Amino acid sequence: MKHILPNLPYGYEALEPHIDARTMELHHDKHHASYVTNLNKALEKFPQFQERSATWLLLNLDQVPEAIRTTVRNNAGGHINHSLYWKAMSPTGLVTPKGALAEAINHDFGSFDDFRKQFAESGAKLFGSGWVWLVREQSDGGKLMIVTTNGHDNPLMQGLFPILLNDVWEHAYYLKFQNRRLEFMDGWWSVTNWQEAALRFEHAGAGVDLQKEEQDALALMA
Repeated sequence: MKHILPNLPYGYEALEPHIDARTMELHHDKHHASYVTNLNKALEKFPQFQERSATWLLLNLDQVPEAIRTTVRNNAGGHINHSLYWKAMSPTGLVTPKGALAEAINHDFGSFDDFRKQFAESGAKLFGSGWVWLVREQSDGGKLMIVTTNGHDNPLMQGLFPILLNDVWEHAYYLKFQNRRLEFMDGWWSVTNWQEAALRFEHAGAGVDLQKEEQDALALMA
């Protein structure tokens, strides 16, 4: 089984003016594509791992041959995270979340405005390249948290279920925003896909099989 670059669920220009078409084209067709290519190449000499999903590989790195472990971690993570990222955005999304997710955000962060501020600031302050996430714990009643990860690590590796994410690698915003990462973060809410986040929240209850849920979700993106 070869890992496959998923199609964007919208056109390159669909998220303008916040994210320009050229950034989307390079981000998807070059950066994400390279993670898929590199992951497949790393697995060529290890056929016993070629049938494994990217999620399985990322969550079972101790079983991956040491010779390719770092490459698999970086590229399986990049593939998973970007596949989630494209779905986390929409040209026609809701301005704010609704229903159970909105109630949980208000409960765990005080208000939606407080959540947005904390999320944007966490992404802006992350040193180097990485991701900022809204996640749901699998204990303590499924509390929502904001976490950041370096490189292409994923909160699944910490037993946390991703609800929403934003990419703070420079290739995600630099053509338009240069070094103004916080400006990119603050404006990102205009393209946030709250419908997708609400669906992920509904499937992220305590005790869920994190690996299966994420693998099933990713399979729908190909």
